[in-house]
Amino acid sequence: MKTLLGALLAALLAFPAWAAVDLNTATQSELEAVKGLGPAKAKAIIAYRDANGKFKSVDDLDKVKGFGKASIDKLRGELTVGGGEKKKP
Repeated sequence: MKTLLGALLAALLAFPAWAAVDLNTATQSELEAVKGLGPAKAKAIIAYRDANGKFKSVDDLDKVKGFGKASIDKLRGELTVGGGEKKKP
């Protein structure tokens, strides 16, 4: 019984890690929780968003200093904009 309860609790605690982080609404700490985004990149995302408005797609990260195609491709599954976007083929 304890094992089942422990497994259920672990699954519930892990659930938020499965949700994609919205580039347009995420706080710095939410962005930093994404593997591959540290404090500097999280701040750069927020600064870009504040200066230029909402991201239209995850690909817009290429306009943010410190992001290239390879890093965007690695982060694509962890990030979203406005609740989702259509992926490029």
